[in-house]
Amino acid sequence: MRRMPWIAALVWFAVTSAASKTPAFKLESPVIKPGGTIDAQQVFHGMGCDGQNVSPELKWSGAPAGTKSFAITVYDPDAPTGSGWWHWVVYDIPASSTALDSGAGTSDGAKLPAGAKQGRTDFGSPGFGGPCPPKGDKPHHYIFTVYALKVDRLDAPGDATAAMLSYMMRANKLAAATITATYQNK
Repeated sequence: MRRMPWIAALVWFAVTSAASKTPAFKLESPVIKPGGTIDAQQVFHGMGCDGQNVSPELKWSGAPAGTKSFAITVYDPDAPTGSGWWHWVVYDIPASSTALDSGAGTSDGAKLPAGAKQGRTDFGSPGFGGPCPPKGDKPHHYIFTVYALKVDRLDAPGDATAAMLSYMMRANKLAAATITATYQNK
């Protein structure tokens, strides 16, 4: 085997490395910052919390080839339930979508992209339910996740729990991107 001069090897490595890189699938929000604190606008209104309960604007990019739909969850693993707390579940978001506007998480889903559905949260109904940890508890972590899915839609029953929908999302995921932020109810 003939050896490549070191300069040719370096050029070959740079070209093949650049060609093999694809944009990373990422999730962003102008109001939810990685490692940041969630603002009162997103905090739940009720159950001892006095926020405005507005779902945040979310944007995603870099979805892998073959993405046929998206799904979004908001989950609190720190809730004192033994199983965490599901704050929002949106699925069957068309592959042409790359964002959800602020306030899209109303219970009627009127501001969601056409065809998107919301699952039942641990508040007992569909729609965004913002952070509301027990008063005086440590800061809770809220994990916002967007899933790029290999199916056009999840074949889920209308009364599916968030846990069931999450299972179906993970079974059909091509990629996932997250933002984790915290909130403490002082």
